[in-house]
Amino acid sequence: MSLNHLATRFRCTWPWSTLVLLCDGRVTCGCVDPYGKRILGDARTDPLGTIWNGGVMHRLRADLNHGGSSFCGDCPLKQPLEEGEAPMARPVDGGALPTRLYAECTAAYNLSCFEACCAPETGITRTRQAGMLDYDLFRRVVDEVGASLVRIDLFNYSETFLHRHAVEMCEYIKERFPHIYLYTSTNGLAFRGDAVSRLAQSGIDEVTFSIDGATQDTYARYRQRGDLAAAVDNMRQLAEAKRRAGRDVPFINWRYILFRWNDSDQEMDRARSLAEEIGVDRLCWETTDHPETAFSRRFAPGTPEYEAIRREIWDDNNLGNAIPGAMPRVRIDVRRLAGQPLAARCTHPLQIDTRVSNLSTRAFAAQASYGRRLVRLGAQLCDDGGLVVNRDYARAWLPSALDPGASLDVPIEIVAPSEPARYALKFDLVSEGIDWFEACGSPTVSAPLLVS
Repeated sequence: MSLNHLATRFRCTWPWSTLVLLCDGRVTCGCVDPYGKRILGDARTDPLGTIWNGGVMHRLRADLNHGGSSFCGDCPLKQPLEEGEAPMARPVDGGALPTRLYAECTAAYNLSCFEACCAPETGITRTRQAGMLDYDLFRRVVDEVGASLVRIDLFNYSETFLHRHAVEMCEYIKERFPHIYLYTSTNGLAFRGDAVSRLAQSGIDEVTFSIDGATQDTYARYRQRGDLAAAVDNMRQLAEAKRRAGRDVPFINWRYILFRWNDSDQEMDRARSLAEEIGVDRLCWETTDHPETAFSRRFAPGTPEYEAIRREIWDDNNLGNAIPGAMPRVRIDVRRLAGQPLAARCTHPLQIDTRVSNLSTRAFAAQASYGRRLVRLGAQLCDDGGLVVNRDYARAWLPSALDPGASLDVPIEIVAPSEPARYALKFDLVSEGIDWFEACGSPTVSAPLLVS
């Protein structure tokens, strides 16, 4: 794994945080390895902890500490280092265990997606030594590393719910380790029997449905052999089961890849209306440059059309939403004497009174399962020029859920910096564990702070 013949120097953080368990039990280090070329070990013969701190991982981390590794090959997760930029040096042991795990239930897929690597004809299944993840192996791995994990992604190059124990896997994770954030992605077509209602009750935190069209003809151009009505119905059933149970999870995403045949205003508006009617939490567009003959040139980066929906695109931010009015929008009024800065003595507390107004059509939750996606008021400490010095400087709880169109008085207390100077405080709402509202275009407000 030397640096010999590497064309560029690069960095990567994955070997210090994440492992990917393939459905045959082998382990790789990144989720962009469809054919299992970068194998780190085998969970069928070794504990994950042994693989995590084994020789292959140690050498990979050591190489990355020096600017890259030939082991990484063409992996798109690596990030080039700028000329003269030194790679970050990290311990080669990586800590006791990973904090994130991808678990591939199967490499099988029930559709043929147009020129996509997960389509059956690409041969991914032939690169696996087993077609379905052994359930006993899955439980052994989860039992071993669950206490250290922050997140499990129950999907990879496959349709997760083709595995007959997929919902049971979700239930097992949340029963044994409820602190783990559990996420999955599906095309929505493999649910059988009571699987949807069980999934809603399992405690899973987030489910993404990949549905690329709002009419059968456009949808099936990419999701070949797919049934739009069935996929949408299962998404609807999950939303209804969640409402009946009075739960705030799973958070339900509808992710819609834009192609040249499904990117008309009429088709996209139909998806917006359908998402609102069903009651999904979030609709987002995904842009791509593949396949060459199919991707949406209308919404290519740099076009006015792209800029018009940029905040609604999946990879732009974590809060953007294409459902009308659902994009988080807030107005924050800071109560202070006109023209006067906020003032405090070094290290002394200062209470600041604000009024927060919800300008969107969705309520902002003051409480949430597992403490994620609840909304709080945040104060970010900036220097006198507006550069953020401490993004998590102070937080304040909302006294209650903030309904659409409503306002709440929210006091927030800071402790003044220890160095006298002119500062600024930038106020924004934050969906905890997700993103700041500013990321999706919601306005912030700043106030000068004089510390003496």
